[in-house]
Amino acid sequence: MRILITGASGSGTTTLASHCATQWGWQHVDADDYYWLPTTPPYQQVRNADERLNMILRTLSGAPDSVVSGSVMNWGLSLEDSFDLIVFVYLDARIRVERLRKREQRELGYVDEAFLQWASEYDIGPKTGGRSLERHLRWLDERSCKVIRIEGDLTVEARYELVVEALP
Repeated sequence: MRILITGASGSGTTTLASHCATQWGWQHVDADDYYWLPTTPPYQQVRNADERLNMILRTLSGAPDSVVSGSVMNWGLSLEDSFDLIVFVYLDARIRVERLRKREQRELGYVDEAFLQWASEYDIGPKTGGRSLERHLRWLDERSCKVIRIEGDLTVEARYELVVEALP
């Protein structure tokens, strides 16, 4: 079984996906590991679209039970339509941006204000392209598998229970 947990940056997709994978003994795959080339500092250079699609598909072919976290919109239908369940996590921008600020400081030692500005524009649509609530919802409507939406600042365990209830 293959599950995608997606939503805006800072909404808790990676945390929930990691928790689910740990609980079930499945592989957790983070889309960011395929989208971004490894750089110092990280998240500076985007990987070629064909290369990232081929890489993640290779990884998933070796892990029949996996939970993918992050956005895979417009990566290719061979990936986008390969999920048995998609979980869309939505969280108020104020909470997301504060989480991102703390995460950046903890993991990178600094805060990228331009990134936080981009992330804060998710609900209205960022000026420079990328993810937005409108684009995400439209993309979700085009999927052929079951899609559930989890909204609000719930605990990881509460979110996990909602995912378990939705399993096909």
